[in-house]
Amino acid sequence: MPDQYNVLFLCTGNSARSIMAEAILNRKGKPAFTAYSAGSYPTGIVRPEALKQLELAQLPTDGARSKSWNEFANPDAPKMDFVFTVCDTAAKEACPIWPGQPITAHWGVPEPAAVNGTPEVIERAFRDAFMILDRRISLFLCLPLASLDTLAIKREVDRIGKQ
Repeated sequence: MPDQYNVLFLCTGNSARSIMAEAILNRKGKPAFTAYSAGSYPTGIVRPEALKQLELAQLPTDGARSKSWNEFANPDAPKMDFVFTVCDTAAKEACPIWPGQPITAHWGVPEPAAVNGTPEVIERAFRDAFMILDRRISLFLCLPLASLDTLAIKREVDRIGKQ
C-alpha cells in the first residue's frame, strides 16, 4: 500500500453525509489521507445542517460543494485507493469503473435530509449521521494498512461499515 491514500465517499446527492465524511477524514487523516466526496445525482447544494455540524466540530467548510462522481472517473482524476458508499441508494447503483481497482465498501448511514420534524429533530439526525461517520473514520484510521494485505483490509473496512 502507498504512503498517501486517496479516499472517495459516495452518496446519491452529495449534499450531507459524503460531504461530512470528506471533511472529517481530511482533518483526522492528515497527512496520510486525502478525502473527496461525490454523488451519482448531485443536488448541487450542500445542506446547511451538514455545514453546521462541520462548523460545530471546527472543520473547514470552505470548498465544500456537491459534485458528480463523474469528476473522479476521468483519466486525469486522482487515483482512489478506497471508495466508500455512505448511502444505500448509491451502494446499489452501477458505479463508474474506478481506475486502479480501489478497495470498496458500503458504510450505510441513515439519510438525515429525509428526516421530518422539528428543527431539533432534524439537527439530531444530522448530528447522529456526523457521529456515525466520525466513529467509522476513526476506526478506519486505526487500521495498520501497511501491514495488511488487500483482502484483510477489505474485510476490516467492511466490518467498520457494520458498526
